[in-house]
Amino acid sequence: MTFQLACAANALEPEEVEALELNGIRLALVRDEDGSWHCLDDLCTHENVPLSDGDVEDGELECWKHGSAFDLRTGKPSCLPATKPVKVYPVKVEDGSVWVDVDRPINA
Repeated sequence: MTFQLACAANALEPEEVEALELNGIRLALVRDEDGSWHCLDDLCTHENVPLSDGDVEDGELECWKHGSAFDLRTGKPSCLPATKPVKVYPVKVEDGSVWVDVDRPINA
């Protein structure tokens, strides 16, 4: 696995999300309400709008446009209109930094 620096571990508060790009891939970096970190593709599979503009709640990232919510761990949508999952990427926190591996999605 090739982890790349995403941000400082104190960059996001719980229930916050930030857009970033690594290796040309648009990503949504998420800090869940319990403080855990997750990284998903940033585009909703329903209409290609940025998920990073959505809300984090109950372990999901909700698309702001039509309300599809994606599980932070699996990428699977929990409600319509989205029916396809988004990719989820491995994340680790080390030495005060958050690292993401975009080379090997967890759910590819």
